[in-house]
Amino acid sequence: MHTLYSMQESGNCYKLRLAMAQLGVPFRIIDMDTRKGDTRSEEFLNINPNGKVPILVLEDGRVLSESNATLFYLAHGSALLPDDTFGQADALRWMFFEQYSHEPYIAVARSRLHLLARREENKDRIGEWHERGHAALKVMDRHLGERDFFTGARYSIADIALYAYTHVAAEGDFDLRPYGHINAWLARIAAQPGHVDIAWRP
Repeated sequence: MHTLYSMQESGNCYKLRLAMAQLGVPFRIIDMDTRKGDTRSEEFLNINPNGKVPILVLEDGRVLSESNATLFYLAHGSALLPDDTFGQADALRWMFFEQYSHEPYIAVARSRLHLLARREENKDRIGEWHERGHAALKVMDRHLGERDFFTGARYSIADIALYAYTHVAAEGDFDLRPYGHINAWLARIAAQPGHVDIAWRP
């Protein structure tokens, strides 16, 4: 059985819980709290010197870090990864977009404003987070106006990667009402077989 070092509120950790639930992959969770310094302990740093979750320890003891790389590993040979090389590259394109253009603004705003409740000390940064986060949402909404899922007609790890923080974007003060295509996509994701919400644990 795999072991997932996870923080329940983290969208990056949720990606892996959602994928493994839908793929029927058994795993156990070790809860971590970055706010309490759990990921800076010597024991954890021996597993991941980068000091971040999620970390997936495979049954054979090998370790995977970085949520989207781990998604790619888990999805190999399944319906969550496109069959052809172009489709796989297209999924990776959106996963890179998520980490570079989406997560640094939408996830960070949610963390600072909702999870950590540090609005006052971050008030000078909120405008930038929202400007850049909405720029990413506009790109997504336009893309989804022409297809049901990010890699075309089929749900994939690209959708999981982008769903994780988009569906809770309101917690970072993002108003999703103007994004009709994103809202329809969110509903399609929630309707996928085996879907679990961010609070779910095995």
